[in-house]
Amino acid sequence: MSQYNQYQTPQSRVDQGSAQQYGEVKIFGVSGRIGRVRYLAYSIGVSMVVMLIAGVFSGLSALLGDTGALIGGLVLGIAYIFMIVYAFMIAIQRSHDFNSSGWMSLLVLIPLVSLIFLFIPGTQGENNYGPPPPPNSVGNIILALLLPIIAIIGILAAIAIPAYQGYVQKAQENQQQQQYEQQR
Repeated sequence: MSQYNQYQTPQSRVDQGSAQQYGEVKIFGVSGRIGRVRYLAYSIGVSMVVMLIAGVFSGLSALLGDTGALIGGLVLGIAYIFMIVYAFMIAIQRSHDFNSSGWMSLLVLIPLVSLIFLFIPGTQGENNYGPPPPPNSVGNIILALLLPIIAIIGILAAIAIPAYQGYVQKAQENQQQQQYEQQR
């Protein structure tokens, strides 16, 4: 028989005083904190939006000629400047999460060193920069998981496409050889 008594009083604290207070997520701000998953998701999200803008304006510039290329280049320049500024904004919030100064966001300028923002865990509870960020939503997690999926697809494509091209080239050579032998 079970040792559990369903009529006994609960042993955990369920009062409102023990509830964790979370900070507000500011998408376009430099104050506050964001966690690793949000940092990765927001970075990927902004990059995808800028790539979408680049694709649209590349297509429009091809249709409109020189004036379209000038307008497309101007819009792309503005979009990339926004992307750089936004990268600094979320890097500042991420550095606040592990109780470090926003000046650490300058590491974004150094290739591959900025990966430390993905590996350093945030401080538990409140720190000098405010309460912890709220738990991640499903959308943030899905967006953050896109990076590994895209990387795996890219690696597989980098392996498969040249192999397939080699296969097609050999097949064409064999076909030409057979046609040559039939003609003799």
